[in-house]
Amino acid sequence: MAMAMAMAMAMEVERKRVCVTGAGGFVASWVVKLLLSKGYVVHGTVRDPKDEKYAHLSKLDRASDNLKIFKADLLDYDSLRTAIAGCAGVLHVASPVPSSSVPNPEVEVLEPAVKGTLNVLKACKEVKIRRVVYVSSTAAVVMNPNWPKDQVMDESCWSSKEYCKATENWYCLSKTEAESAAFEYAKQNGLDVVAVCPGLIFGPVLQLTLNSSTLVLVKLVQGTYMQLVQGGEDSVPNRLRPLVDVRDVAEAVIMAYEKPEAEGRYICVAHAIKTRDLAEKLRRLYPDFTYPKNYSETQHDNKLNSEKLQKLGWTYRPLEETLIDSIESYREAGLLK
Repeated sequence: MAMAMAMAMAMEVERKRVCVTGAGGFVASWVVKLLLSKGYVVHGTVRDPKDEKYAHLSKLDRASDNLKIFKADLLDYDSLRTAIAGCAGVLHVASPVPSSSVPNPEVEVLEPAVKGTLNVLKACKEVKIRRVVYVSSTAAVVMNPNWPKDQVMDESCWSSKEYCKATENWYCLSKTEAESAAFEYAKQNGLDVVAVCPGLIFGPVLQLTLNSSTLVLVKLVQGTYMQLVQGGEDSVPNRLRPLVDVRDVAEAVIMAYEKPEAEGRYICVAHAIKTRDLAEKLRRLYPDFTYPKNYSETQHDNKLNSEKLQKLGWTYRPLEETLIDSIESYREAGLLK
């Protein structure tokens, strides 16, 4: 009886051991924090464990006992396999996000995203991982000029790779290529893969560096989020923004791992708001910041549907809570004066 109980406990510990790739990033740090709070043992991969930018991970609750950091690179298969060995599941969050124009998209964005994802999946197959959750993006959904203009985009909509190339949208292309390659590999090799596709992610930061989605909000409240449009006037495109809180994304990722019925892809968007309306909402909360004055209207806005994820049990917090928690955390981290 005692042996049976010990074996059951050992199996439970094994089931609650997962690997999170890119553990030091904005989303992954919250995934790690949430996993630790739920009693998981976490293998977190980072490029350089000695780098100060990952110091926040060791300060998380339960990190000293239940977080093991591995030096790994997406393009180094052996390093990934070492990190994944002994885990029951993998949450693949790591992916390059270009901050501006990319001189060499093949090397800087596409290869790490696609080859890196396939390396993760090959290692998962080899060590017999139960389930992989791949954090994709709505970037892999919305770049589809053939989708009916008045139809809400759901999980059946994929970004057109040709359109991404034609418009030189390398991030969208990398996420589309990587997600489609992940599902193709899973199908051919009998691997259980679930994808979560978040929109623009705001929310409090755990790391002390600015990531690309945080930068959008910082620039908006600093009045520096500008783009030159035809006519020579600086203005902000007044597009519809699909927003979601980083904490709600972390919940969605873990839900996609834990729920046996989870399958396929899940759009993860909580709020849709025009940029001008977002700035006005922020102005009411923080009137002392500098906000953009000029906006240019966009021709077409994509509307997204998170109904499938909500049916799985996902809920999200109010936008105002996300905005306040974001700004206050940026101030605390010294990212915003």
